[in-house]
Amino acid sequence: MDIITIEDLEVCYHIGVPDEERVHPQRLLISVKMETDFTLAAAGDDLSHTINYYAVSQRLLSLGQGRTWKLLETLAVDISELVLREFGARRVHVEIKKFIIPEARHVSVQIVRPQ
Repeated sequence: MDIITIEDLEVCYHIGVPDEERVHPQRLLISVKMETDFTLAAAGDDLSHTINYYAVSQRLLSLGQGRTWKLLETLAVDISELVLREFGARRVHVEIKKFIIPEARHVSVQIVRPQ
């Protein structure tokens, strides 16, 4: 499989377990690796036969509008399902970084989902 990667896309979503934490959007970094087959896209130099990474990034930037999550794990599953369903990836790797513990560079979750 071939891979398209969006690394550390910066978004601001309402996320956190305590209600107070979800009041204001928090900065997150999202990385998505999308497995697909480049054969047809490369042969015809045709975007319609691959995953449009710009469209994926725009979808993720708008995903948090009007939504909240308690867990990073839930958000990671939502993102993986969205990429599989809407963009046709065969397999997706999602990592989300959150900057909530002052003594740590970040906290992150990672998941891998097949289609």
